[in-house]
Parts: sequence; C-alpha cells; structure tokens
Amino acid sequence: MVRPETNDIPLRPFLPKDLMELRELYAQSIEELTQEDYDEDQRAAWVSVAADAQAFGQRLASGTTLVVEIDGEYAGFGSLKDNRVVDMLFVHPYFAGGGVGTALVDALEKLAKGRGSKEISVEASDTAQVFFEERGYVAQSRNSVPLEDQWLMNTTMAKPLASAEKDNSK
Repeated sequence: MVRPETNDIPLRPFLPKDLMELRELYAQSIEELTQEDYDEDQRAAWVSVAADAQAFGQRLASGTTLVVEIDGEYAGFGSLKDNRVVDMLFVHPYFAGGGVGTALVDALEKLAKGRGSKEISVEASDTAQVFFEERGYVAQSRNSVPLEDQWLMNTTMAKPLASAEKDNSK
C-alpha cells in the first residue's frame, strides 16, 4: 500500500458504521504505539475506555469527529470537542508517521479557528507530546488521570490560532 502525501489524505465525517473499526483502531494504536511510555496495565486501562461501544460511539458523535480511510483501511481519526479541544487523535500503527495525524490535526485546527476559537488545546499522552510540540503547542500542566485501577500521565497543551488578519498578510 502506498502512503499518500499529507495534503492528499482523505478526511470525512464520522458515521455510525465506523464505530467498531474505530474501536479496534483505538485499541491497536494504544497497544502498539504507547509501549515506551505506558506499561501493560496502564495501556489495558486506557483501552477499556472503548469497551462500552455505545458510550464510545456517543463520545465520537458528540464532537466533530473526522475519519481517514485509505484504500479501504481505517488509518486514523480525530475529534474536536467544544470547538476548541482536540479530544481524541489516534492513528493506526501501520500509518503512524505517514501524515495521517498531521492531516487530522490540521483539519481540526481549521475547524476550531473557523468556528471562532482563538486557541486550541489537547491533553496529550506522553507518546503524543512531541508531535504536538512540533506543531506549536505549549505545555500548560501535567495531569494524573485515574482510569480503572491505574494512573496515566498526560500534559495539557495549548496553541493560539492565528487571526484571519495575520493569515491574509502572508
């Protein structure tokens, strides 16, 4: 399978038919991509968030969730909550590093800005923190998140969204 350029990555809205595949992608992403930062018990607790399919589907539907499918394969998804928070961003391990996450965050930032947000934030996992730093997000605080019988660390990060005047002057 050929990986597309970032600007060629197809984005579309989340549909209810996507739920089971996105639950699987979510679990695979956590299990395979976060091993250096979270132990097995922490990853299992994190994956358990999607155990209740109905609740996970409601979370995906409650914000603006974008999905990437490449050649019929689910490559990633990202959600914007309250038009100012990247709620979820997960990429299938096969597509990690191929621009899927970047395309999703670019689109979520544009949506947030277009809906009037001056800033966008994320609670970035330790695994994702460098990705967001490279995109101009700045750490605001460290968080200890209780999940099942585990504690997971993440970092609240924020990025100002450029005003339209600045964009037009380029």
